[in-house]
Amino acid sequence: MAEFRTNEPKAHPLAGQPAPPELLVNVPRLITAYYAERPDPSILEQRVAFGTSGHRGSSLAGGFNEGHVLAITQAICLYRQAHGIDGPLFLGRDTHALSEPAFRTAVEVLAANEVETVVDSADGYTPTPVISHAILAWNRDRGDHLADGIVVTPSHNPPEDGGFKYNPPNGGPADTDVTDWIQNEANELLAAALDQVRRVPYERAVTSARRHDYVAAYVDDLPSVVDIDAVRGSGIRLGVDPLGGASVAYWQAIGERHRLDLEVVNDRVDPRFAFMRVDWDGKIRMDPSSSYAMAGLVDLKDRFDVAFGNDADADRHGIVTPGAGLLNPNHYLAAAISHLFGGHRDWPQTVAVGKTLVSSSMIDRVAADLGRRLLEVPVGFKWFVDGLLDGSLGFGGEESAGASFLRRDGSVWTTDKDGIILCLLAAEMTAAGGRDPGARYEDLADRFGRSVYRRIDAPASPEQKDVLKRLSPEQVEVAELAGEKITDVLTSAPGNGAPIGGLKVLTEHGWFAARPSGTEDVYKLYAESFLGDDHLERIIDEARQIIARAMEAAGS
Repeated sequence: MAEFRTNEPKAHPLAGQPAPPELLVNVPRLITAYYAERPDPSILEQRVAFGTSGHRGSSLAGGFNEGHVLAITQAICLYRQAHGIDGPLFLGRDTHALSEPAFRTAVEVLAANEVETVVDSADGYTPTPVISHAILAWNRDRGDHLADGIVVTPSHNPPEDGGFKYNPPNGGPADTDVTDWIQNEANELLAAALDQVRRVPYERAVTSARRHDYVAAYVDDLPSVVDIDAVRGSGIRLGVDPLGGASVAYWQAIGERHRLDLEVVNDRVDPRFAFMRVDWDGKIRMDPSSSYAMAGLVDLKDRFDVAFGNDADADRHGIVTPGAGLLNPNHYLAAAISHLFGGHRDWPQTVAVGKTLVSSSMIDRVAADLGRRLLEVPVGFKWFVDGLLDGSLGFGGEESAGASFLRRDGSVWTTDKDGIILCLLAAEMTAAGGRDPGARYEDLADRFGRSVYRRIDAPASPEQKDVLKRLSPEQVEVAELAGEKITDVLTSAPGNGAPIGGLKVLTEHGWFAARPSGTEDVYKLYAESFLGDDHLERIIDEARQIIARAMEAAGS
């Protein structure tokens, strides 16, 4: 096996610094390429390919062009027809440069296919969770004419990227059976030179769209999911950096309508994201879980009792406190679960806690102490959708700073990640007793132990990745990991029995998990120890050896 390259490498010299002019994308060139370049479906990199969060790419590399959006939107229209979905389609977009032309293209195709398309009444940007909220609000107590939605966004990815994702009537990320259907149909449309795509001119198409006040519908409903009265009554000072994303207008409205002491420290919207701090690898990336990308807000941490940020479509959160700075996402998830299930929600005892299998085991310890069932699922927020929808899952969270939770009455809020309510929950937690999420996590660490966690990327060929995806527990032929007895070897998730597409090995005080990347020739290794850095290093070193031997035994 090749040597690992870590996600914590030596940082780029510009990491954490303001983006210099030479890093900024040429927006006119990007949009010209969107319209001028024609994707060739015989080239793998130019085909429609849905990952965990839809189709993504850059127009400059032939990965996100008008042809892709025409094909995907027409394929979604065909999917709706084939599955009897005839209610409104809620359409939103973020602030990436390619989101505007892609939004226009989508409106043209949806109108030509006589889909009732719902757009923002102020022609504003619409976060992912707001689309999920709108879908569920329409579909509540409804058996027919169900709604679905599209969000034009590449999430936290760099400014040159575009993205396009579909949310079916359950309001959450589309499952693979749905995305495979849409992807295959879209590629057939591309191969047929888009001859079967229907579209009308934008000027005509947009007149048929229904206008909807997304901001009011979402912001006015927030007291049903977060204790806004407690936040307002506490008088705590809040800071927000939307990182130039779709949540800018929402945070302004939240502060005004709910009379919070809330300052939006950066309200700029710039498709170049010229105001961003450079991420660890020298790229501009709107990642609220990155201490480099969030350096601007971290510099202001002492001005606020708690501060927070979102990525471009606001499905991720980043929490900043005076004492801890930017919280590790795993730490915040554990603190949030402790708060929600520790007496601040009157949810039935049967309501479970959800986590992905690569999230911290601190969550396991917190859930056990609370007497709550833990639902541990494979990577991907789609695995939480059904539980959030029927109220059996109170909280679902991923180590990559994405989560959502139920309304205060135990009914569904969103079935997609909602970075806005996770930020407001940090304010609620701080208002309740005056201890911010960072301090609350320290309390948990004092009780349950302090963990160290790391994610590492290891180069792997497509053949090796395929072997890793198909490993069985019997192919792990060792009894110990880092000096401790192996207590379990998993290739399916304990919460739902679904294949994890990789391997997880556990001991009393540590674990590792390995899974192949869907887009790169690497596999991802996640590891955690409750015995310190040295023990974590041993876990990582031995995990590499275990995986190499298992791959060799499987014939890689």
